[in-house]
Amino acid sequence: MADLNQTFDAPQFANDQQSRAAVATSIGLNVAKRFFLYQTSMLRLWAETCELAARNCERGLDEFSANQRRSQQ
Repeated sequence: MADLNQTFDAPQFANDQQSRAAVATSIGLNVAKRFFLYQTSMLRLWAETCELAARNCERGLDEFSANQRRSQQ
């Protein structure tokens, strides 16, 4: 009967639940952190690509306007 009383020890049961919840929370936060780091790197890559496209477009417009001025003279 001593084994049965030990299995229903309320403080130990609460500690086990807390430790399991802490481990699950830790795993979840580690996964979320990695996901957010990945999303941040993808956003940075997208922003760099947009900046490069804008620079290329600006160069093209500068060349186009320079060619237009030359053709008008």
